Amino acid sequence: MKPARPPVSLIALVLASTLLFGLAGHLVATSFIRHQQARQLDELTEVVLRRSEFAIDFAAASLDELAGRGLADCSPASLQAIRLHVYQRSAVKDVRLVNADGSVICSAYSETLEFDKGWVDRTDMLGSRDAGLLLFRVEQFGGDALGVLRDIDRRKGLVAILGVNSSLFDIMPAELRAHSEVLLALSNGEKLGEFMLDADKALRETTEFDKSSARYPLRTTIRVERAVLSTWNSEVYWPAMALALALGVLFGILLSRTRRMEGPVADLDSALARGEFKPYFQPIFALRTGRIIGCEILARWLREDGSVVPPMNFIPLAESSGRIQGMTWQILGSALADLQPHLKADKDFKLSLNVVPKHLLSAGFVETLRSTVLSAKVSARQIMVEVTERDELDDLAHAASVVRELRDYGFRVAIDDVGVGHSGLSRLKGLGANTIKIDKFFVDTITVDASTTTIVEMLVELARELHMTVVDEGIETEEQVRALISCGVEEGQGYLVAAPLPFARFMALLDARRRETGSDDTTTETPLVA
Repeated sequence: MKPARPPVSLIALVLASTLLFGLAGHLVATSFIRHQQARQLDELTEVVLRRSEFAIDFAAASLDELAGRGLADCSPASLQAIRLHVYQRSAVKDVRLVNADGSVICSAYSETLEFDKGWVDRTDMLGSRDAGLLLFRVEQFGGDALGVLRDIDRRKGLVAILGVNSSLFDIMPAELRAHSEVLLALSNGEKLGEFMLDADKALRETTEFDKSSARYPLRTTIRVERAVLSTWNSEVYWPAMALALALGVLFGILLSRTRRMEGPVADLDSALARGEFKPYFQPIFALRTGRIIGCEILARWLREDGSVVPPMNFIPLAESSGRIQGMTWQILGSALADLQPHLKADKDFKLSLNVVPKHLLSAGFVETLRSTVLSAKVSARQIMVEVTERDELDDLAHAASVVRELRDYGFRVAIDDVGVGHSGLSRLKGLGANTIKIDKFFVDTITVDASTTTIVEMLVELARELHMTVVDEGIETEEQVRALISCGVEEGQGYLVAAPLPFARFMALLDARRRETGSDDTTTETPLVA
């Protein structure tokens, strides 16, 4: 009989394993914290850049509209029409008619010329990806502004003067606001605007994050003091260390045993085979009445033991491993089977599903979607395909062709996460979608940040010009509903009405709303806001 391993050997093995895991945990946790900090600050830099791009897009669209209406002259009637146009667009301070060399001919508000400290020649203006659009700084006594020039013909052009509001850059987390600065500049180094809580305070030993626009000559920079950055968002360190040490103890105990472990991708395959991915339904509602007019289906993993795996724990792996396609078809088929009676009874009710760009562009996507919907005996016009803007569409022409084919068959297409993703407004227009869904990032700050209100108003106005509808995500308070209504938004979704619900609870919510009115006519529902 072999002698048992002495306890001291087991203790030594456990201690060695714990020490090794502890060291690895320290390195991994530190690296993870630094990576997360860099990612979050990089995203904030991207947000400033996107906000600025949207403002320029809005100015360019305004100039195109004026030119299209034949208002590129200095007649009193034209100037009066331009003044009304400027009055209706808070982001634009003035519109000026200029010669081919950039010199000013006339201005909608001639008194604003008195505030100019200088005016650049065309040779000093900066080009953009749109060859007919030039950008330049306008130095004024009340602060710098941004000039956006659109060529009308070879002899003249229109210039929109955009006010640069410092609140546009007030995006830093509370812990960093007093120890950071956010700057926006042209690619030639001329500063357009900045935000710093204490302008008289000099920052010490900063770490810098910057990003340039691919569409316009713009550059955004965020500087943060290293000493403050080293402690920001580091709460995960000690829980990670505790987990690493616990794993070290467990690994030391089990080190002598061999165990075949299936990888997480194999777990996804098994779950797909067992049909464990189920749709949860989140209502989409009319902001003015609270009437539920549709829903978005979201994937949840319901294990055999009854536990629910949150989407953040499996969606990224499903996308990277290609399992997201099978998962999408599985939850769509289940949702259509559940909702089919309601969809047939209410022909105006819409069902939305998320599709990643790679899936949209994959071979056979349209055919599979059509066959799935036809098998369920549901009208294609009741199905909305939501394509996220967070992942870039590599082939816009191909994507536009797929969207056109979907619309030809009656399906509707929405662009999700608008405002924080990759597409500029020109790409949104080129894609040919029906709807834009404004990201929760803007809803969170719309009641406290005037610049967010301006951005949402611009998105709504541009969506209207592109004949698109607008849905806002992440609505949690009635105050946000009132603010969105004032911006022109008509539809939304969020926890104010309900979180994503399993089918039985979602239908119970629909039934409860009907009983509240004492009628099956849901158009008479009580408004969300007075």
